[in-house]
Amino acid sequence: MLNIVILAAGKGKRMHSDLPKVLHKLAGRPLLQHVLDTARALKPAKLCVVYGRGGGALPEQCKGADVVLVKQEPQLGTGHALKQALPHLTKDGITLVLYGDVPLIAAGTLKRMLKPNQLTLMTVELDDPAGYGRIVRDDYGTISRIIEDKDANVSEREIREINTGIMAIPTARLQNWLSRLGSKNAQKEYYLTDIVVLAIKDGAKVSSIQPKHVWETLGVNSKTQLAQVERRYQRERANQLLEQGVTIADPSRIDVRGELTCGRDVEIDIGCVFEGEVTLGNRVSVGANCVLKNVKIAADTELLPYCVIDGAEIGGHCRIGPYSRIRPGTVLENEAHIGNFVEVKNSRIGKDSKANHLSYVGDTTVGKNVNIGAGTIVCNYDGANKHRTVIEDDVFIGSDTQLVAPVTVRKGATIAAGTTVTRNAPAGELTLSRVKQVSVRGWKRPVKKAVTGDR
Repeated sequence: MLNIVILAAGKGKRMHSDLPKVLHKLAGRPLLQHVLDTARALKPAKLCVVYGRGGGALPEQCKGADVVLVKQEPQLGTGHALKQALPHLTKDGITLVLYGDVPLIAAGTLKRMLKPNQLTLMTVELDDPAGYGRIVRDDYGTISRIIEDKDANVSEREIREINTGIMAIPTARLQNWLSRLGSKNAQKEYYLTDIVVLAIKDGAKVSSIQPKHVWETLGVNSKTQLAQVERRYQRERANQLLEQGVTIADPSRIDVRGELTCGRDVEIDIGCVFEGEVTLGNRVSVGANCVLKNVKIAADTELLPYCVIDGAEIGGHCRIGPYSRIRPGTVLENEAHIGNFVEVKNSRIGKDSKANHLSYVGDTTVGKNVNIGAGTIVCNYDGANKHRTVIEDDVFIGSDTQLVAPVTVRKGATIAAGTTVTRNAPAGELTLSRVKQVSVRGWKRPVKKAVTGDR
């Protein structure tokens, strides 16, 4: 049986924030959520999170029938924290200890730690181990103890192998070892690492593993470290996409904050952000500085720079942007064109239809082969409720038109530039509303009066 305990009670003083440290975001999700997802991949019998502050915010993040929440109060160290979880764990098997601020650890690495009837530590070697607990080994290379940085002497501080804090412990012996911990150290805390000495005294086998990548064990204690972990995470995601054949203009300037699925020959320019679930079909091109959230885009569509697309489905061979905004509920059918400074919300745009300049299309169904001229506005909101507009196939909407919903423009109709449409426009006819143009003879443009005296 496998227990997993995630220690998440750290105060995070160096974050300089009211938000609990483990709720700061990495790739759009809290640090703790990354650790929870990795833990769940191991299918533990018990999954426990020990927290210490944050009111209801942290419990809300951990909601789920599979998670047991335990509050550590007061906070007296990692050994004390794990002790709070003991009543909720199965009595046999292995207890794996993880940390809510170490989000990059891989499930495959953790599986290598799950060795029955022994205490297994995860260690790494650092060029600069300052601040970390050192792994002290005897003349035979066997682990003898862990010494915390603040308690280490000069020679011990020269040791480059450090303790990451992640460990797998025989659950049957855990209660005994935790009950024997003391707090005679610089921090006056109960160190979980002290169980190594107790395990050796009791004749238990103590071993170690090292991860494939040192960065898997990077922790977050400051905003600087959070930024470093973010870049490492994003670089790994970029590397995965590159290996799959995606062309990325600059792997250091892409942010994936969810799941990005790409077809063949996809191209992504610099500064793009992908949130939620995004799918890009074959030969999709994403221009610089686009933001895509929960979007599905079919093959051969081109996004020009600075587009924002959220909650939409885009057909094939479409052309969007630059500076287009497409909001939730929108569907663009094949070969639709949405141009610069055009906003589309909760609308369906038919095949080969175009809105190329400076327009707002909201709560509208647009048929095939429709041209929406520059400056067109669908007036869908009456101050209390939204109303729908229908524009049927082969309609031409002239520039600077206002369509006051609810209204229908019938097939083949032409709406003259500058028209305000308040009633249904008949099929195949020209509809216009214009005030008679007047020129006033002899009119003079006002001029500024001369200013005299002191000012």
